[in-house]
Amino acid sequence: MKWFDNTALTIVIIGAVNWLLVGIFRFDLVAFLFGNLTWLSRIIYALVGLCGLYLISMYGRIQSMES
Repeated sequence: MKWFDNTALTIVIIGAVNWLLVGIFRFDLVAFLFGNLTWLSRIIYALVGLCGLYLISMYGRIQSMES
């Protein structure tokens, strides 16, 4: 399961960098590479969101490791 955590974290970091570019430069890298709201870009946005939701579970796992 550790590989899945690492993969999800990598995808979320890539998504965070995309949001940084949007916030600072108004440049959406996903839309630039894959088109503005094409089916492929929507899949990428959904994948980033799902990985972010999955990583919420890390809070519980981190606290259980500290105990």
